[in-house]
Amino acid sequence: MAQKSTIYKVELSVSDMDRHYYETHKLTIAKHPSETDERLMVRVLAFALNAHEHLEMTKGLSSDDEPDIWQKSLSGELELWVALGLPSEKIVRQSSGKSKQVIVYSYGSTSQMWWDKIKNSTTRFDNLKVVNLAEAETLELANLANRSMKVQVNIQEGDVMLSVDDNIVYVTPNVWK
Repeated sequence: MAQKSTIYKVELSVSDMDRHYYETHKLTIAKHPSETDERLMVRVLAFALNAHEHLEMTKGLSSDDEPDIWQKSLSGELELWVALGLPSEKIVRQSSGKSKQVIVYSYGSTSQMWWDKIKNSTTRFDNLKVVNLAEAETLELANLANRSMKVQVNIQEGDVMLSVDDNIVYVTPNVWK
């Protein structure tokens, strides 16, 4: 019998001083059975870093032709495609053709090898941004995962402070492209 997704309820308060964006989002996130707490929390972080009233979580791991997060215009055009992890060169190429802007948040112990392998073939994509998240920081984020969370994210000068209850994790995204 197939395992079902686990539902997480997240109240995400974003204070982004860099973009002057201050809103609270109520998110219902389906955690795929194969998804780790680390990946779930990276999704929450990526949402906060790109927070917008039209930003949405997608089916993620349950769908091969959708990103983890996207933003569509009112007319249905893809404005932002957010992918997590280490997508293949083919997926990076295809998503760059489908959306006005693509952001890949890479993380994990092999992210540098992944980037070294695909960076030369991605130089032509002006709409692609690659951001690496340090493994130690994403593992700390995983420890904050809870089925019902109130998450506060403060962003200033590119640095991120994410807190759940009394626990705080500092994240410094490293822009590779």
